Amino acid sequence: MSGSRDKIVQICTEILAPIIHADGGELFVVSIEADAVALHLAGKCSGCPGTGLTSAAIIEPAIHAVAPGVRVVVTSGFQIPAGAAAVNGSPTSS
Repeated sequence: MSGSRDKIVQICTEILAPIIHADGGELFVVSIEADAVALHLAGKCSGCPGTGLTSAAIIEPAIHAVAPGVRVVVTSGFQIPAGAAAVNGSPTSS
């Protein structure tokens, strides 16, 4: 899982976090395990009705591109889960 974990963190940092930050949201990694990835959306994503669409159309496909069998759990809200780590991503420059 080490290689997949690194790829998941890279996807979160380089792709997902910049997209979420562009809308005023914040991305947190709650946990990355062999069979599941738990992420949390905060900031302007808290209570946003588009969070489900963001998860289904952007977050889950990006994670599944590098870890096809993993279950992706995305929560949102103002209260950050204990132990969650903020993802401060920046797009890579070519």
